[in-house]
Amino acid sequence: MTSELAAHAATLPQAPVFDTPAEQMQAVFDAQLPKALSLRSSTAAQRIAKIKTLREALLAEREAWYAAFAQDMRKSQAEVEATEMLPVLDEMRHAIGRVKSWMKPTRAWPTTTSLGLKARIHYQSRGRVLIIAPWNYPLNLCLGPLVSALAAGNTVILKPSEMTPNVSAVTARIIAKVFDPSEVALFEGAQATSTALLAMPFDHIFFTGSPAVGKIVMTAAAKHLTSVTLELGGKSPTIIDESADLAMAAENLMWGKHLNNGQTCIAPDYVYVHTKVKAEFVAQCLKALDKLFGSEASRSANPDLTRVVNTRHTQRLAGILADARAKGAGILVGGQVDESQNYIAPTLLEGAAADSRIMNEEIFGPLLPIVEFSDINQVIAQINAAPKPLALYIFSKDSERIDQVLSNTSSGGACVNHCMVHYAHGNLPFGGVNNSGIGSGHGHFGFKAFSHERAVLTGGWLRSEKLFAPPYTPKRFAFIRRIVDSLKLPML
Repeated sequence: MTSELAAHAATLPQAPVFDTPAEQMQAVFDAQLPKALSLRSSTAAQRIAKIKTLREALLAEREAWYAAFAQDMRKSQAEVEATEMLPVLDEMRHAIGRVKSWMKPTRAWPTTTSLGLKARIHYQSRGRVLIIAPWNYPLNLCLGPLVSALAAGNTVILKPSEMTPNVSAVTARIIAKVFDPSEVALFEGAQATSTALLAMPFDHIFFTGSPAVGKIVMTAAAKHLTSVTLELGGKSPTIIDESADLAMAAENLMWGKHLNNGQTCIAPDYVYVHTKVKAEFVAQCLKALDKLFGSEASRSANPDLTRVVNTRHTQRLAGILADARAKGAGILVGGQVDESQNYIAPTLLEGAAADSRIMNEEIFGPLLPIVEFSDINQVIAQINAAPKPLALYIFSKDSERIDQVLSNTSSGGACVNHCMVHYAHGNLPFGGVNNSGIGSGHGHFGFKAFSHERAVLTGGWLRSEKLFAPPYTPKRFAFIRRIVDSLKLPML
């Protein structure tokens, strides 16, 4: 495990190394066991009170959040509000208003073999859970899952990313203010901290990050048969067909792609555009970029454009861009790189080679290749030949075309004539499939991710031991056989 993490860490941007002693983390993990057992019977009112207290602490640190995000990512205050605080507060409000109903056992209707029996599904807290958060939305993707874990009645250990240390410091201060470590604790650190935590027998692990690290997390969890929720990533495709509203599609995609400077797991990663409308679509994209971020010459100074998180990620993106150009890709707009400012200009490319890095690696930045197509069946085949993405977007006015794409592809989520906003819908599950993730979160789905669905059956007037137990007389055998044969009939 240690060697795998070390190998992967070597490929990532470096941050100041600071690790929490393993003994300290183990002591807190041990202290959380009795607390987890007591929280299992906590009431909805008690869980709601904790979420409300966390909400007040979150809002009280507004200025500190602004400063921390400015230091770590040069993220604007408006984007901090819209992409970090808003989703968490919406998750909180949703949980506060719904957790009482979520906690209620649900009835399981009887089938032929369970007539006369009372059955319920009870939602039981998993126990001690670990939440490993990424750097790209370090507030949202840390506290959002925490709300779900609290709603479900768990103890929690949080591991934020070391790549956004200022945001992590504010988060740590809030957690220490609101919670006793026996209920919720936060440990900062790099590889050694993660390795030590993954060696512990948690009852559930909720991880957001890359597929590469997701495999490491799942391997560690398997040693203890710990359940996991993995929210990963991948290359999310977009399709623009000849019937699409090009102005709307371009404006929506340029906004979605460059939100957080492209450092979003569900950002459009490449765009299929029908040959008939490609030129007009590109023109509309250029117009949309001017509207969003000003003229191309002035974009590097635009405070609304978040920066790449650090120098090594900037260098990685510059390498992807250079590789694409070396293999024949042309730049339609952008292409400027300033490593000293961690700046990569919003960039559209065409003609990227199939074997180029930009067409095979998750980009996670403001580079967007455009691929022409004339046959939607070839597009579907290419999407299906790649690992299943976290999201898929299609812009079209043709309902049959939309149904064809949705019915013949697989992705964690999808949007029609929109991009990315399925993440913000609290009553939709958010998660991936296979390479892009396992399980889902948000709202009721987040509550269930941190809950064990326990089957509880109460005996009634129909007694199995009277009907199906020995001695198997001819009469009893005939009765059992009649029941079996009846199952061939359609249900009423």
